[in-house]
Amino acid sequence: MGGAAGTAGRRSLGRGFGWLWAAYGVSTFGTRLAFDALPLIAVVVLHAGATEVALLAASGLAVGAAVAVPLGAWVEFRRKRPVMVAADLIRCVALLSVPAAFALGGLGLGQLLVVSMVVAAADITFTAASGAYLRSLLPPEDLLVANGRFEATLWTATALGPPLGGAAIGMFGPMTTVLADAASYLLSALGIRAAGGKERQQFNPDAPSGPRPGTLSAADLAAGWRHILTHPTLRPLFLNAVLVNALIMAPAPLLAVLMLGQLGFAPWQYGLAFAVPCLGGLLGSRLSRRLVARYGRRRVLLTAGTLRACWPVGLAFIGPGATGLLLVMAVEFGLILCVGVFNPVLATHRLDLTPPDRVTRTLSAWSITGRTTTAATTALWGLPAAATDTRTAIAVAGVLLLATPALLPRR
Repeated sequence: MGGAAGTAGRRSLGRGFGWLWAAYGVSTFGTRLAFDALPLIAVVVLHAGATEVALLAASGLAVGAAVAVPLGAWVEFRRKRPVMVAADLIRCVALLSVPAAFALGGLGLGQLLVVSMVVAAADITFTAASGAYLRSLLPPEDLLVANGRFEATLWTATALGPPLGGAAIGMFGPMTTVLADAASYLLSALGIRAAGGKERQQFNPDAPSGPRPGTLSAADLAAGWRHILTHPTLRPLFLNAVLVNALIMAPAPLLAVLMLGQLGFAPWQYGLAFAVPCLGGLLGSRLSRRLVARYGRRRVLLTAGTLRACWPVGLAFIGPGATGLLLVMAVEFGLILCVGVFNPVLATHRLDLTPPDRVTRTLSAWSITGRTTTAATTALWGLPAAATDTRTAIAVAGVLLLATPALLPRR
């Protein structure tokens, strides 16, 4: 069984998927290279304060998500590949406006805010359209292999991108990574266009479940959430995924304060602590298909979903020095390993459980809810830190995570 799985994992999924994977790889690496580039520019170039940077992060995401709600329904009944190309080009142009305005001496916080909104809306739209396009491009039996390759690419880029981006900023200035990110979206658009092929029709134009071209109702906009919340399997998976991601990300700024401030870790040590564990994501993404072949999707989702909630509480016990650094690496490696197994299986299962004429709206609803919940939780997590201390707030998030496996579907 293991040998067959390994052979299947290496087989070609066709020319179209090859171009799509290459496009995903280059844009993901560009995004990770430019990790937190806009807040960094706000601080370094525009001398923005903490309140302005928080406003930039939260408002850009919130407005971008709101714009993406009607876009998801609009995209549902259109060919996905042209939408993906357009989203890439929009992100490219929006990001290029930042160094252009900087060179002309006209860059301001308002422009960064607009760029953040545009990029966030295009990100959500692209992700939703790409899920529907992937389902059209490949037969169901190849979806888990494809999602595993995407997951491996994501963690490779996450391990390499931020350190290289930091080095590039140090040598060439803060606009370097923004230019690289813009170029990556242009290359992604070219790759998706080169994928060619004809999309299989994913919907029935006479079906009552979707809008007619050019018309959108409130029911159309809510169709993705309605499908998720009324589905007996997707609903608990959705609630679990949203809460887990929010509780993992919410204490991240507090962890930075703890490690870089109170415990005295150097910035390079902080970066290393989160770059090396990304190898766990690579390993997990390679294991996911083999584990499903041996144990089945339900058991893998339940086991990996439970285990990924058990690690973050360990971050509350970080101490100074090499021991503390190794503890962070061990906790993050275990967490990311479980996430690397869980995510491809979840993505594949979600596509299989969604009717073809609701894929884009469902993925948009999932992404919008996840991003806004994470942003709101992160913004609010300073309250327990203010009421107690940084370490206690990190521990609270870890303890709450231990309860999230109860939301996973048991049947």
